[in-house]
Amino acid sequence: MDTYILSLLVIGLLLLAVTLGSGWIKRLPLSYALIYLVVGISLGSYGFGLIKVKPDTQFLERLTEFVVIVSVFGCGLKINRPLKFWAWQSTIRLIGLLMPISILALTLAAHYILGMNWGAAVLLGAILAPTDPVLASEVQLAHVEDKDELRFALTSEGGLNDSLAFPFVYFGIYGFKDSNWDNWFKSWVAVDLLWAIAAGIIMGIVVAKALVWIDRTLQKRRQADELLEDFVAISIILLTYSLTELVNGYGFLAVFVAGLVVQRSYFVEQEKRMAQLEFTEQIEKLLEVTAIVVLGTILLVEPMLKYAGESLLIAGLLFLIIRPFGVWLSTLGGGLPKTTRSLMGWFGIKGLGSLYYLTYALGEGVTGEVAEEIAWITYTVIVLSVIAHGISAYPLMAWYENLKNKDQKPNKASNHLV
Repeated sequence: MDTYILSLLVIGLLLLAVTLGSGWIKRLPLSYALIYLVVGISLGSYGFGLIKVKPDTQFLERLTEFVVIVSVFGCGLKINRPLKFWAWQSTIRLIGLLMPISILALTLAAHYILGMNWGAAVLLGAILAPTDPVLASEVQLAHVEDKDELRFALTSEGGLNDSLAFPFVYFGIYGFKDSNWDNWFKSWVAVDLLWAIAAGIIMGIVVAKALVWIDRTLQKRRQADELLEDFVAISIILLTYSLTELVNGYGFLAVFVAGLVVQRSYFVEQEKRMAQLEFTEQIEKLLEVTAIVVLGTILLVEPMLKYAGESLLIAGLLFLIIRPFGVWLSTLGGGLPKTTRSLMGWFGIKGLGSLYYLTYALGEGVTGEVAEEIAWITYTVIVLSVIAHGISAYPLMAWYENLKNKDQKPNKASNHLV
């Protein structure tokens, strides 16, 4: 029978199973990503062998790129906080302090323990430091009115750090190709650090505001078809991302900012805002299924075992030391409860964002044995994150919610007595 038809059959059964079984899956210590990964492995060379052709780097890069831009836009749509310094303190600490700490620590480990040169070490650190906005849905904001600090911090971190890690990815690529920093460091600071970030912010605001204005102006004259209206969200994502990339800005950052702008622009029109959010989340989930299944099909035992020691070392340092200690250090004096800080320290989920950065670097000419080492360390760390964070997400968040409810009950009682 045609392999293509069999693949469609399997994916159709997978979607049906996770949809109808979602009520049971949510009660189990499992994540959807873990299920997709197992299915992907079963479709590959170690299972039924339905998918025998390995996807090339460019296909993976484009697939993961599109998943991430949809996801970061959704993160922006979910956040319902004023754009004030005090309201974003947790995010500022996680992005401005935690991410550089994580990149630096991973760089030092890769250089001094694994023996990588500085360029490769920085590249590995930049690939693995960001948390993933796609696979973190189990712990992100449940809805736009969610005021919980843990969920807000993890959502905003996931939406921002996948774009703000890009300068360090470029730094690693340049350093990998040319160890003489004098040849590229100044242009890196001017273009890849300052200009690209500024352009991303400005384009996110300008393009989103312009498209919202066009949407409102035209719909006042003649209402759009309800079946097609939600596609406005996809058009905002694609136009914002592409126009920002054309001016050498960071498209991920621009799309996240666009999500914030759209969320505030349609603040009064709650139904439209929620419809756009639900539509983007559905697109994201469909893309997530595809991307994680594909990841499962490309995993190979031999290279994973070859670099198992390095992978386990980096994963252990990242999950158990670098992320928890970095969060503790970054949130000192922030007034966050110990439980919140601890869970922030654990939920440093790695996923499709890291896979995108890896494939981007490989497409930019990062080759050789060191590139192979970076690739298989990245694949293994993502798999371990899917397993460890996927299994622990539901029970930990259920425990966290119960703890919060217990803490709130005495306050409500005391307020009632007063």
